[in-house]
Amino acid sequence: QVQLVESGGGLVQAGGSLRLSCAASGRTFSSYKTGWFRQAPGKEREFVAAIVWIGGGGRPYYRDSGKGRFTISRDKAKNTVYLQMNSLKPEDTAVYYCAADSSLRLVDTPDEYAYWGQGIQVTVSS
Repeated sequence: QVQLVESGGGLVQAGGSLRLSCAASGRTFSSYKTGWFRQAPGKEREFVAAIVWIGGGGRPYYRDSGKGRFTISRDKAKNTVYLQMNSLKPEDTAVYYCAADSSLRLVDTPDEYAYWGQGIQVTVSS
């Protein structure tokens, strides 16, 4: 089992920044993907960003609307993945979830992730 705990959410004004953290514990994999998803009220859960780890390197993937504004990264020593979000917009308001899976395929598909955090609220005011 893998446990994921998100932190760093909150309320921010449009144009501001937040950094979300996803701390992982439990079972580890030599290759895996970690993704960030979000879900706004009345909407489906959508892909935000992911990073795929194979051996010693990671490759990031981003939703088009987040390219240039969001950055996903990892601190291996802390077993933590971060999502740096800059130039936030009111439409970024949602509950953000961290997810992980040992499968490396379909990084933007929620059903391809077995492990999920509890979610954290991000609210961007206009």
